[in-house]
Amino acid sequence: AQGGSALALKQQKYMASVSPLTPSSVSVVKRGGALGAVPGWAAYTNALEEKPLMTKAMTSLVGWALGDFLAQTFINKGPFDVARFATLSAFGFLYHGPSGHYFYNWLDAKIEGTGFKQVFSKVAIDQIFWCPIFMSVFFTYLGLVAGDGPGAIKSKISSDLLSACKGSWKVWPIVHAINFRFIPNKFRLFYINAVQIGFNIFLSIIGTK
Repeated sequence: AQGGSALALKQQKYMASVSPLTPSSVSVVKRGGALGAVPGWAAYTNALEEKPLMTKAMTSLVGWALGDFLAQTFINKGPFDVARFATLSAFGFLYHGPSGHYFYNWLDAKIEGTGFKQVFSKVAIDQIFWCPIFMSVFFTYLGLVAGDGPGAIKSKISSDLLSACKGSWKVWPIVHAINFRFIPNKFRLFYINAVQIGFNIFLSIIGTK
């Protein structure tokens, strides 16, 4: 019992350290916060508490699906490619959401706090290390779905990885600076997907060209 109490106390201290919200504000966020009046928001926050992995996977599915839908509708303007839409939506569900869940939990546990040094370190790790890994997985996934062999996948990564990372570096450092400074851990994937809808338009184009 003492071990459980100590763990709970440690988690409370950690939450206080990673979010600038006051304890009362954190309580409000858990109940739905200022968005509590939005239909479904309270249920969504409860789902994040009860089934965080599945909820974040579904969040990323929606984010990637919407990003590709917008790309095909307003940029490509050709016949709607259902297979492409399904492929990118599945990537959000199968990899983006689950990997983000584990990666950001790990990162927040390793680097606690929301000061300048902590935020800078998290952004650097995210963009220097995680970004190339994520992009490489993205291109590998698309290649495997398309039936490409190892040589074709390697060629795709070699030709497009740097461009994809450069695109990320133009957008995500400032986005993640806000993310790691102000957004509580459990809402990171929701925030990222809200911003990433636009970036996913870029990824859907570069990934399927």
